[in-house]
Amino acid sequence: MMNVKKPFFETWKRFSKTKITKKHVGLITVIAASAVISVSGLFLLSFSSLLDSYDDELGITEESELADIEDESSKYSNSLTEATIRKGQSLYSILVDEGLTPHEIHTITEQLRGSFSVKNFRPGKSYFVEKDPSGQFLCFTYQQSPSNVLHVQKKPESGKFNIWLETFEYQSRVSTLTGTISSTLAAELQQRKRYGLISQLQKLFAYNINFKRDIQPGTAYNLLFEEKWLGDEFIGIGNILAAEIFVGRTPSTAYRFTDSNGNTAYYDVNGKSLNSSFFINPCNYSRISSRFGYRTHPILRKRHFHGGVDFAAPRGTPVYAVADGKVVFRGRKGAAGNMITIAHTNGYHTKYLHLSRFSANARYGSRVRQGQVIGYVGSTGRSTGPHLDFRVIHNGKPKNPLVALKSAHETKGVPKAEMDNFLAQISVLRSKLEYRDVLVSRLSAASSGHSSTLN
Repeated sequence: MMNVKKPFFETWKRFSKTKITKKHVGLITVIAASAVISVSGLFLLSFSSLLDSYDDELGITEESELADIEDESSKYSNSLTEATIRKGQSLYSILVDEGLTPHEIHTITEQLRGSFSVKNFRPGKSYFVEKDPSGQFLCFTYQQSPSNVLHVQKKPESGKFNIWLETFEYQSRVSTLTGTISSTLAAELQQRKRYGLISQLQKLFAYNINFKRDIQPGTAYNLLFEEKWLGDEFIGIGNILAAEIFVGRTPSTAYRFTDSNGNTAYYDVNGKSLNSSFFINPCNYSRISSRFGYRTHPILRKRHFHGGVDFAAPRGTPVYAVADGKVVFRGRKGAAGNMITIAHTNGYHTKYLHLSRFSANARYGSRVRQGQVIGYVGSTGRSTGPHLDFRVIHNGKPKNPLVALKSAHETKGVPKAEMDNFLAQISVLRSKLEYRDVLVSRLSAASSGHSSTLN
């Protein structure tokens, strides 16, 4: 080792004593440049070899290489299958058939609370199941309504489930409907595929019109209302903007009005409120079969006091809460049969007797809204036939329901300061009802030729 180093040091000593000239500098520069070029060449050669062996995330090694799309779709894509719910099938049985365990399904059902409606899970409706290439479950998709799609998604990494509801934005369109009734308004709207209007109309005109007794063949009507659309698909009814029903010589009217404070309510053509009645009729009846006061009982044949009014109506006729309140009794009550009692403000209670059955949305202790269905006409208890025995109690004392229905009706209307604004708004609504052809042409242009008008 010493023999190798000694000549090197001796050479270096002789070189260090040598006087360096320009010739020497040039020679050193040439030698150094050659060394750099050699090293760079070796590095580039190594990097070029690395590029030759590199492929990207999809296995492509060069820009001109063709990707095998057909092979990719057949080998690596998820499968999406559509199936139809059969009679007797449930969400549980479907997920079991798709390979999920009872424990996994229990986890899913716990997360579904509040997002999934069993009522909408019916035979004949379709659903989708997505699986990975190995056949493992990834996602269950079910369209609960035209605007809501439920997704049950399994995360491949963790195996946990994610429940999410996809909601589609709908477009609101204005439509008109006018005509003459041939049988009933409900049948008319059903024939024109707009039956969803009937509940709003019954609530708007509950104090002014008995839809079973007052509306006869030949009754004319004009309606202006909003519709909900998803693309070219009609999905539901929005708000009624204006309504005219010609019962007798003077039409019953309803106009939707929003004041300067943003409060919205319905008024007649004179600005009288349609929302301010404390009580509405409890059902659509054909006649009053027994009034409030003393009478001879039809079964007992004895004279006694009758604390309510009997409204004769077919079995199964819906019974409505006459005002907002809280259900304080729901059950069997001796001769009264199936009965519901609702507590209202200002010391009022209302009772509904002889019901055939109760509504699921009128549970004991629940709050109900005016016009909400709470039960159905029947003949339970001591009764000669289907009817509603309707009673009003004020501060513990029975009151004549027919008098109470009228006396509780308030006459609030549009404030004087808002009257000019109100008249301007209903003038626009009435012009749209009167000049329907102009409105239709504008709607057609705005909705790409898909008119929602039903004239």
